Amino acid sequence: MENCFENLKNTIAALRGPDGCPWDKKQTHESLIICLQNETQELIEAIQNKDDENMKEELGDVLLQVLMHAQIAQESGKFCIEDVVKYLDEKLHRRHPHVFGAHAKAATAEEALSLWREMKQKERERK
Repeated sequence: MENCFENLKNTIAALRGPDGCPWDKKQTHESLIICLQNETQELIEAIQNKDDENMKEELGDVLLQVLMHAQIAQESGKFCIEDVVKYLDEKLHRRHPHVFGAHAKAATAEEALSLWREMKQKERERK
């Protein structure tokens, strides 16, 4: 199970590789927008229907979209999936000072959301 993600990354790379799937190799960030929208909507419907089995499948389809976009970006030398994961991890730490920091505290979901928004605003101001 520990190599599942690495295996999946290799599968995506193979699909877009020289001997890969013609449809997958043809895709661009722009051409995949409709797929991302469709898969996201299908996930939303599975959640609303409380259909755990379908939700598992649809989460996989959304993950496929993330991996495809990351693979396309990697092929053009922009970034890779590890960059996406690292950025997300760092952002989650920054935006949860009540969990990962020494000073901020949040006793309720509302307080946590307020801290999230505060940290997000600070990030925007720095850009």
